[in-house]
Amino acid sequence: MRYLDAAELAERLPWPALVQALRSAFTQDFEVPLRHSHSIHNPGGEDGMVLIMPAWQPGRHFGVKTVNIFPGNRARGLPGLHAVYALFDATTGVPLALLDGSELTARRTAAASALASDLLARPDARSLLLVGAGRVGTLMTGALRAVRPGIERIAVWNRSPAGAEALASTLRGQGLAAQAVTDLPAAVGQADIVSCATLSTAALVHGDWLQPGAHLDLIGGFTPAMREADGRCLARGRVFVDTAEALAKSGDLLSAIREGLFDAAAVQATLAQLCRGERPGRTGADDITVFKTVGTALADLAAAELATGSA
Repeated sequence: MRYLDAAELAERLPWPALVQALRSAFTQDFEVPLRHSHSIHNPGGEDGMVLIMPAWQPGRHFGVKTVNIFPGNRARGLPGLHAVYALFDATTGVPLALLDGSELTARRTAAASALASDLLARPDARSLLLVGAGRVGTLMTGALRAVRPGIERIAVWNRSPAGAEALASTLRGQGLAAQAVTDLPAAVGQADIVSCATLSTAALVHGDWLQPGAHLDLIGGFTPAMREADGRCLARGRVFVDTAEALAKSGDLLSAIREGLFDAAAVQATLAQLCRGERPGRTGADDITVFKTVGTALADLAAAELATGSA
């Protein structure tokens, strides 16, 4: 059985190829059961959570990811998320590969948002605001520029200004015009694409800040208790989701529904419906589009197949 570590996955999952692999996967038929979620009580601090995410395609491959989320790790100087991914032959059950699940998750997450931005963001998008400078946030510029190469101005906001400056400095080192910002309302109002990748439980982005034509990418919240955008974002925007599971798991959607600012029936399309051409994406230059992802095991499997050369 092969093992692919984080460095090898980064080499084997370049953004253009990974975005295309996801685009293709969302047009195909996979079996993707609802994920299992379990709390792990931690007597010494914040509780953890384990997610178990399987997916398979009959006659091809079966994969399962185990994700451990421990928010209290911030105080320990450790990442809040750790994961492993196992790939099997779906006909025989023979194990084929074990992959670094944290790197796989981060890259497929960024690529899924890039795919959504390719379908929903304005083609002439030039400015990007990154809300959150964590693992996924550090990848978003590369992923988004694979589909919107015209992005030339990047602003970074983070709860810790030092974290924002560190990411902005890294991006400048790559030859990009990036700067850390502290005025979040002003930064949102100036961005063509706002990409949020945080573990926030309270709204960070407000709908009244968004300019006409903006695309809002909500990555971080994957439980009903998590939230990155207020209800006005959903009320003003045309809302798209990665899968229908978002309506059961996304705090952004569920909170806005409870507040009477959004209706589940107002969801415009899933990523599969967009990729298959079954529903329209952006319909006008002034549309405010909102993409909410909670993650899907389909994307994990597509990325694992690409990384192992078995797609």
